[in-house]
Amino acid sequence: MSTLRTVEDLLKDGYELKWQEEFEGDSLNRRDWNVELHEPGWVNKEWQEYVDSEENIRVRDGLLHLIPVEKIDQDGNRSYTSGRVTTQGKRDFTYGYFECRAKVPAGKGYLPAFWLMATDEDVYGQWPKCGEIDIMEVLGDQTCKLHGTMHYGEPHEQSQGCYEVEEQDNFADNFHVFACEWVPGKITWYVDGIKYHEETCWFSARPGEEKLPYPAPFNQNFYIILNLAVGGEWVGYPDETTSFEDQEYVIDYVRVYQKTKY
Repeated sequence: MSTLRTVEDLLKDGYELKWQEEFEGDSLNRRDWNVELHEPGWVNKEWQEYVDSEENIRVRDGLLHLIPVEKIDQDGNRSYTSGRVTTQGKRDFTYGYFECRAKVPAGKGYLPAFWLMATDEDVYGQWPKCGEIDIMEVLGDQTCKLHGTMHYGEPHEQSQGCYEVEEQDNFADNFHVFACEWVPGKITWYVDGIKYHEETCWFSARPGEEKLPYPAPFNQNFYIILNLAVGGEWVGYPDETTSFEDQEYVIDYVRVYQKTKY
């Protein structure tokens, strides 16, 4: 099933580099990125509060750092903050080849992600009808295993592929390139140019109505999200083994390639 995909292949296939973020300078490029603010438990019963703080979102040496922070008050109560940035309303895309080079934190309860969400969820309806493309998720206590997933439909359905590496190549100690090619009627996931999942079957529906014409909902503008969750229903929660020292989600770059016509 493995098929190596390179930048040279993309260019030969008619792709052009349409947008890139190299995280240069010493602060987040707010012309292209939003910082989202959310309370603990906003989704998936996660523990972190998403905040706009240099403590949690930092750009240095050509890298974006999303940093989890644990705080313990005088009564021993623990709280957590982290970072979530998006391109919604600033850099939105319909179709393309999306990639980032990154490494993830290690520890029970960490869930870093590189993913796409519909810019306007009212086009086909709120999640999951609007669709979601998860290009990369790696559970912090399983750092040799990559998940690529799409969510859609009502009732909710998903399609997920996984890719595992040897311990010496794990996703926490090494940078890897995570990518997704999204074209009309097909979505394909890659890691380091290796294809590991493909999907062509999905649907979208509104309550009481027939399914909308294929390839809805994956035929509208989506935006990019980079975030680091702390705890949640799927990943589990930090425990005594989880370290908050030197554990970060580090992103080297994000690049989007597109064709002139699809």
